[in-house]
This record gives sequence, C-alpha cells and structure tokens, in this order.
Amino acid sequence: MKYTLNLDKKREEEIIIFAHEKNELIESIEKLVQNDSVNLIGYKGQQIFKLDLKDIFCFTVEDSKIYAILEKEKLLVKQRLYSIEQMLDNGFVKINQSCIANIKKIDHFDASISGSLIVIFKNGYRDYVSRRQIKSVKERIGIK
Repeated sequence: MKYTLNLDKKREEEIIIFAHEKNELIESIEKLVQNDSVNLIGYKGQQIFKLDLKDIFCFTVEDSKIYAILEKEKLLVKQRLYSIEQMLDNGFVKINQSCIANIKKIDHFDASISGSLIVIFKNGYRDYVSRRQIKSVKERIGIK
C-alpha cells in the first residue's frame, strides 16, 4: 500500500482512499473520520459546551430530555436519542430504550437473581440492560 501526505494550510482537509476492496484498515479510517465529524453540543444553564465522544459515559433520557453523562456532570443535548445513536460508532451500545452507553466507560455489570443486568459506569452512574438488549450488549463487549 502506498501512502502520501500533503500538508497545505490553504486547502480544506480531506481523505481520499483508493483501494481494491473494503477491509479492516479502511473501516478503521472511516470510523476515525466519522468520530471527528460528530458534532454534539451540550447545555448547562446558559453555558454551551462542545462534547467529545471519549468523555461521554452515556446518553440517557430523563423527564423527556436527552442528557450526556460525563465524569462529574450531565449536560442537556438538544437532539433525539435515535439521531445520536445513528452518529455513534461501535464504541457505543444501546443498553435499553432510553440509554446508549460508551463501552470504554463501563466499569462492570451486576447480575441479579431475577436475571436483570445492571451497568455500573466508571463514574458511578448506574443503569439497567433491558432484556431485549442483553444479547447485543453481551456480543459487543465479548461475553458469551
């Protein structure tokens, strides 16, 4: 594979790939470019923040509003949960009807006797995995 880098401050940044077929490397590059182009804004009172996906533990619905849960705070996001889900990469997984979790921010799971699964994030935030989503969550994090 041939590699060329042209640095030109006057041109708009773009990535062009010539390939015989799509492979893991190309998919990784696509994910990197898509993550860079995800534009999420969080609100806290009169303050406005640009959100970085790597800082978000999960997106959740509370009182019919969407929030991004961060290390120590939650910010209002003025987008619908389904549109946020479409923007996200494989680093996020839908754990129930009202929560999309960042896999890298999950600390552990607690399983109850009744069969429910609770997600505990590294910041202490907790949410449940719905029965409908258990199979896909287990597959995404590598549990059989």
